[in-house]
Amino acid sequence: MATDLTAPVPSRIDVAPIQRRTVRLLFVTQIIGGVGVTIGVTVGALLAARIAGTAVAGLAQSAGVVGGALLAVPVTRIMTGYGRRPGLVTAYLVGAAGGVLVVLAAVTRQVPLLFLGMLLFGGGTAANLQARYTAVDLAEPARRGRQLSVVVWATTVGAVAAPNFAALADRTTRGWGLPPLAGPFAFSAVAFTLAAGVLLALLRPDPLLTARRLAAAEAPEASEAAGRPAATGRRGAGMRVAWRVVRARPAARLGIAAVAVGHLVMVAVMSMTPVRLGEYHSDAAVLGVVGVVLSLHIAGMYALSPVVGWLTDRLGRRPVILGGLAVLLAACAVAGVSGHHTPGLSVGLVLLGLGWSGTMVAGSTLLSESVPAAVRPSVQGLSDLTMGLAGAAAGAVSGFVMQVAGYPMLTLLAAIATVPLLALALRPASVPAPDEEDRQCD
Repeated sequence: MATDLTAPVPSRIDVAPIQRRTVRLLFVTQIIGGVGVTIGVTVGALLAARIAGTAVAGLAQSAGVVGGALLAVPVTRIMTGYGRRPGLVTAYLVGAAGGVLVVLAAVTRQVPLLFLGMLLFGGGTAANLQARYTAVDLAEPARRGRQLSVVVWATTVGAVAAPNFAALADRTTRGWGLPPLAGPFAFSAVAFTLAAGVLLALLRPDPLLTARRLAAAEAPEASEAAGRPAATGRRGAGMRVAWRVVRARPAARLGIAAVAVGHLVMVAVMSMTPVRLGEYHSDAAVLGVVGVVLSLHIAGMYALSPVVGWLTDRLGRRPVILGGLAVLLAACAVAGVSGHHTPGLSVGLVLLGLGWSGTMVAGSTLLSESVPAAVRPSVQGLSDLTMGLAGAAAGAVSGFVMQVAGYPMLTLLAAIATVPLLALALRPASVPAPDEEDRQCD
């Protein structure tokens, strides 16, 4: 609990095994959660298209993205007040409830129920995203990038395999009387529940509360040396304060913009690719083909995240953001001109994942180091909210663009969406020094 600030303060030596245990636990639950999230992403648009039509497929897919974005706000509040464990558990359980509702929607063919289920299904995404910040609560400053990238990379193991599980789940549950494409969401609900149970039982002590106790113990000594009052460590916990801090810092604005625009482009193209493949593959073969293509795409997103993190530290945040933008543009070009050529689409989707990884890792790193420590958790939640809403907008529009103008036009519009970020990335941005951060947060 948040009131556990009176517990014994661990030393830095004591924290090391807690951090190692936390990262190992997050690694396992990211695999489980990655399976749950990606199975839904794989078949969500196809299920929505069968129930409500192609134009609505993008809207249904975006409902999951909106759910993940909106849930970032209450999940962040729970974490701020009670720690990482209850926040992550709540997010996963909400995602499990969403999976159950999607199954019911497939059985009853109720479109409103489908949208509600997809909205709640976004809880799994919110948990997966927040887990990367949990990995750095107790990490040493010199190892934060590597610790974060390990947890991001763990998603690869579950997410790459998950699309191929979708066909197996679909075949298995048809024998239980479920309609086509409903079974994968039942499997997702089980995965989210399992991840929540593991975290509830084993994420102890809570890394955020432990870090807060350390900060409270170290603050008086540091503040006395600096000649100023000790910080409480919980100031500015609201989204309004987080937004004011980000708005005042060009580097923080670039960080959030990089994460949001990269996600927007990725969701816009990726969400309609299964529908594109469905245009020229039979019903019997489409799930298998979609599974392979999306597995390659997700490998591009996560498999090289440690390398992207190393490049971010080695070359700098801004160059990696610009490199990610260049790869996203290449992805849109390759996918847009591939026509009904599955290998070409596969290459485009791999590049799309790599570009997303560059903007996500470098943008998140730049954002986190550009804001005062007191508001950092809220700023991280604000970033996830912005990213989710950007992806939701892309998903909502993509279905209509696909129906009216086709897949090539969709990729062209996605490429054009990168222009504002390119302009922002080419402008200089400064990062305040730690002392300046503390003064601006007072």
